[in-house]
Amino acid sequence: MALKATIHKAELEIVDMDRNYYATHRLTLACHPSETGERLMIRLLAFALNADERLEFGKGISDPDEPDLWLKDLAGAIELWIELGHPDERVLSKAVGRSSRVIVYTYSTNPALWWDPIKHRFEGERKLFVFHVSLRSAKDLARMADGSMNLQCSIQDGEIWFRDDRDGAVRVEMEVARSLG
Repeated sequence: MALKATIHKAELEIVDMDRNYYATHRLTLACHPSETGERLMIRLLAFALNADERLEFGKGISDPDEPDLWLKDLAGAIELWIELGHPDERVLSKAVGRSSRVIVYTYSTNPALWWDPIKHRFEGERKLFVFHVSLRSAKDLARMADGSMNLQCSIQDGEIWFRDDRDGAVRVEMEVARSLG
C-alpha cells in the first residue's frame, strides 16, 4: 500500500519591509512521504521570500514536470519557477525555457558539489538565481514543523527571521550562490 501525503496547515504572517509586502496566508501543504521537515520548511521559506497572492505550491517532489512553487500570470504563463534542493541540469533547463525567472534554494552541507559541475551550462543565463540556505537554518526551521503552524516571517535589510507560536525564533542564514548571469 502506498504511503499518503501528510497534510500540514500553516498560518504564515509575512512582514517584508524590503518589498513592502504585508499579508497573512493560510496555507495547506501536502508533505510527500519522502519529504523531510527541512524541505517542508524551506518550501515555506521560499513562499515567504516570494509571496504573492498568485504564488502556488506545485507538485514538486511528486511530479518532475512541476516546480515546488510557481507564479503564473492571469493568462497561465509561468512568471516564476522555484525549485528546492539540487535539481538536475535537465530540470533547470526546462524551467529556464518555460519561465521568466527561476530560483533555486539549496540547503545541504556542500551545495558546490551539485552546482559546480553544472554551472557552466547556465553561464550568461540572466533569469536563473541560486540561493543557499545554511543547513543549520534548515534544521532550526524543521523544529518548527508541525501539523498546524502559526508562523511569522519578518524580512528587513536582507535579514530573515521566522518565529512560531511556541516562542521559537530562527534567523535564516542564506547566501547568494548565483545571480544575474
